Amino acid sequence: MKEQIPPILRPEHVKPVRLADLSHNFALKTSTHFAAANSSIAAVQLTGISMNTNDLRPGDLFVAMPGLKTHGARFAAKALEKGAIAIVTDSAGEEELANLVAHESLGDAMSNIPVLLLENPRTRLGDLAAFAYGNLGEAMPKLFATTGTNGKTSTTYLLEGMLRQLGVITGLTSTAERHIAGEIIVSRLTTPESTEMQALVARMRERNVSAIAVEVSAQALSQLRVDGLHFDVVGFTNLSHDHLDDYQDLPSYLEAKAELFTPKRASRGVICIDTEFGLRLAAQSKIPVVTIASHKAHIAQADYSVGVLAETPKYTSFEFFDKQGARLTSSVPLLGAHMVANAGLAIAMLLEAGFDFDRIAAAIAGGVDAYLPGRTERVSGATGPDVYVDFGHSPDAFLNTLAAVRKVTKGKLIFVFGADGDRDASKRPAMAQVGAEGCDILVITDHHPRFEDPASIRASLVASAREVRPEMPIYEVSPPEAAIRRAVALAGEDDAILWCGPGHQDYRDIRGVRTPYSARHEAREALKEHGWS
Repeated sequence: MKEQIPPILRPEHVKPVRLADLSHNFALKTSTHFAAANSSIAAVQLTGISMNTNDLRPGDLFVAMPGLKTHGARFAAKALEKGAIAIVTDSAGEEELANLVAHESLGDAMSNIPVLLLENPRTRLGDLAAFAYGNLGEAMPKLFATTGTNGKTSTTYLLEGMLRQLGVITGLTSTAERHIAGEIIVSRLTTPESTEMQALVARMRERNVSAIAVEVSAQALSQLRVDGLHFDVVGFTNLSHDHLDDYQDLPSYLEAKAELFTPKRASRGVICIDTEFGLRLAAQSKIPVVTIASHKAHIAQADYSVGVLAETPKYTSFEFFDKQGARLTSSVPLLGAHMVANAGLAIAMLLEAGFDFDRIAAAIAGGVDAYLPGRTERVSGATGPDVYVDFGHSPDAFLNTLAAVRKVTKGKLIFVFGADGDRDASKRPAMAQVGAEGCDILVITDHHPRFEDPASIRASLVASAREVRPEMPIYEVSPPEAAIRRAVALAGEDDAILWCGPGHQDYRDIRGVRTPYSARHEAREALKEHGWS
């Protein structure tokens, strides 16, 4: 089956922007190679911007940038064929375009296309897109951003849920979904490219969205995907072993996330100091920050605090204290103290954005109304074992989620997981060991093998698990459809199954092909096949 990629979301009605205004604002030079076409700049108006010809639309400004393997200017013919009305590129791209014209690859197509020059165009791409879509100044909704290894998606959803309960028209962009005033669309990337992000914000503005919750990864900051946005309040959840295929070590990983806590990116910040990395970030932040803690060891030094009141299979209730000691109580439809920490962070972010404490307390007194796809999501029925699917894919995520499920499980805890292929392999031993130590029965299977041998991944996980629990039942089962059925066959009425990895995702990446697949569906089918509701 052909891979289905969600479309780029743009505003339905765009106010055209004069190319001459954009050129003046960014002090762009005109290309001497295309002087004749540049004389028409005053008459050109653009209605969008794109760096990717696959997503380019008529009326777009095409930004041709250097890539890892080739220069974007080589795709100029396709860009013009699809309706680009001008090109911004660097000096290398200008030479590439001139060569293509000289060799007649572009023919007369460039005769009426202005070419403007900007060195290092990627560093200005977000700003160009913000200008093109009018995402400037007072026109902008209130912007929130959350980063961290684990919990940033959950915090983003909880924050948006609270905003809705406060009567705000909301937008959201996360690993799982995009929300626009109640409309839900599947996501392409955790944080989209800056051109897509700016188009998305413009679409939200068009729908009268007044507050947007954004999940921001370290890679998004390193790759400049949130350029052109300035957040009112940013939040930090935690930092643990992950993405060391992209960053040299944990300090480098933290440094990438710390970029969000700079005047260029945000006005204020809220930092959870339950981990040493939160304490470090609070000390080095370049913007004003407040802190929050859920661990008793850190509460005394935090501005805000949050703690668990009760845990059940369907919700966790909590109490939250502000800087003056005022208390509110609520609950989240999720398992675990780590989810309470996420909810506390979201409340503190709202307070720092200027929302009234009593108003928040009243709005969420009956619980936070939020559905988090694939985050410790219970997919089982009224009878049989509790089955949860979760997106967690790091040792720390396993640790927290296993502990949360264990607290509400009377019987055995069965853990099913696999590891990503062609991703940070250094975390696999810890994933397997944390998993083995946190459950009674372990089922190791496949996840996204990509171009790596899935049998080899499974073997390394089994070996690491046996190092810490040689006596425990460990099953190696492939594919995951069979693994969940093995887990259900091993489970009784009072047992629980936690399946980490797939979460909300509806595909598996097998040798570069997104193969349709649903962990929720497979888990429910397995339960039905074994006679459970």
